[in-house]
Amino acid sequence: MTDPDDLRYPIGRFRPLAAILPGVRAAHIETLRLLPERLCDAVAGLNDAQLDTPYRQDGWSLRQVVHHLADSHVNAYIRFKLALTEDWPTIKPYDEAAWAQLPDAQLPIEDSLRFVDALHARWVSLLRAMSEDDFQKGFTHPERGRMTLTLNLSIYEWHARHHVAQITGLRQRMGW
Repeated sequence: MTDPDDLRYPIGRFRPLAAILPGVRAAHIETLRLLPERLCDAVAGLNDAQLDTPYRQDGWSLRQVVHHLADSHVNAYIRFKLALTEDWPTIKPYDEAAWAQLPDAQLPIEDSLRFVDALHARWVSLLRAMSEDDFQKGFTHPERGRMTLTLNLSIYEWHARHHVAQITGLRQRMGW
């Protein structure tokens, strides 16, 4: 029997690195640059019944995962822009599980795929233009405290790989 945590966290839980060197940061940015292509590849050829299959018991459907990536990453992008233009702003968290239950999470995935592509083009451009000092800026999360943009980049690099692995893991288990 498969450990439910293995299905929920197919690449493991997020673990922050003690230090992020410029080469690691560049690799994180590259992961975000490649996410739209990797996400499209992960869902290529899936029909509606497959997209509506949860990646694990009591988990989101693949359709919900795609829409969640769009929702989550646009929130991250906005948080980056807030942190770059304000002095340690307090951000507003959102209930991602509730968002995944809203009617738009049942729409076809094509709009979210295009949205992720456009969003990541802008986000990566912003990330590549940021200075070392910019990456030390951040925001205050009401539940998690102060978070630098360096830490946030690491979180979303992991987040991108994490959700693509949920999709590809289900495809592999189901033989799709």
